[in-house]
Amino acid sequence: MLKLGVLGVGAIATVDYGVLPNLHHIKDKVQLVALCDPIRDRAAEAAKRFGAPEVYDSLDAMLAEADIDAVVNLTPIPAHGETSLAILRAGKHLATEKPLAATMAEADAIIEAARAGDLRVVCSPPNMLYPTRIEAARLIREGVIGKVAFAKIRASHGGPASMMNWPTDPTWFYQEGSGPLLDVGVYGIHEALGLLGPAKRVSAFSGITEPTRVVRSGPYAGKEITVTTDDNTLIMLDFGGGTFAVVDGTFNVNAAKGPRLEVFGRAGTLNLPNNINQNGGRGIDLFLLEAAGGLSGWIDLDLAHLEPAQRRVDGLRRALLADHLADLVAGTAPEVMGADVARHALEIMLKAHESARTGQALELETTFPW
Repeated sequence: MLKLGVLGVGAIATVDYGVLPNLHHIKDKVQLVALCDPIRDRAAEAAKRFGAPEVYDSLDAMLAEADIDAVVNLTPIPAHGETSLAILRAGKHLATEKPLAATMAEADAIIEAARAGDLRVVCSPPNMLYPTRIEAARLIREGVIGKVAFAKIRASHGGPASMMNWPTDPTWFYQEGSGPLLDVGVYGIHEALGLLGPAKRVSAFSGITEPTRVVRSGPYAGKEITVTTDDNTLIMLDFGGGTFAVVDGTFNVNAAKGPRLEVFGRAGTLNLPNNINQNGGRGIDLFLLEAAGGLSGWIDLDLAHLEPAQRRVDGLRRALLADHLADLVAGTAPEVMGADVARHALEIMLKAHESARTGQALELETTFPW
């Protein structure tokens, strides 16, 4: 049983798809011991709601006093590096929201601390734990669509300010240290890496679409936000051998009808659905040049065998972070959301902005086992 502390009890911790409401699905693996948030009353309210016996307003205090094996780090993006490093140096396993850190130096230090302490690290997003993503990776790896030429991945949405009834002040999403590439583009990058392996080069265009945004609805409706970080980034990744991918990280996709993810191979095409949150992202569309008897066509894949795993994913939602960490600590599952992949994704995002500034394609220095 993994004894767990949770750092940060904001939206990703408490909304219906968040971590805390769904931990009960893995009560045989994880015991919630402590919640920590700088706003103690908020932590106390969440502890009462979700049955955590201990409350802290300081990470140092929780690490020193709570009887925990691991921490789920749900702090804002700029705080990930410092807090995750403190967690690991205290000898605790780590599950953290994306991205892994804000700088490559922080990411390197996290990996070194985990290695030195023989600790496990899990980093969101959890997309490559979804059954359809696992199946798509298998089909690509086994050559069903032939040599992959390129992939197109749409990870973006319209941004919190454009959404209906966003519950909190969305300003920080549009400020330095955040932005759509780190917030949503990271999902598409992790999917590209999970399907195609480590990338070798990155190039990008990036900029601010409009200098201000106005919150559309909800408690902050009408608030004007000054945009200080890029809100529109398009990335091209080079995987070597003539295999490429295009990934977007933007707050400008208010609606779209096409597939979320398309992979084009020399022998066929593989599509994954428009939204992983609609019907659990259950579908896979497969086109083969030699579908049957020399004829080309779309294949009706039987994915019934994925349904039990899909139902489990649907139930766990963001608690997949804690579930996967518990499995890694117990040695019952292979690593999927590890720190090496997350560091590679971070390098891609940081160098994408650099590429956009310099107009150059940049070599990537990190990698991960593949």
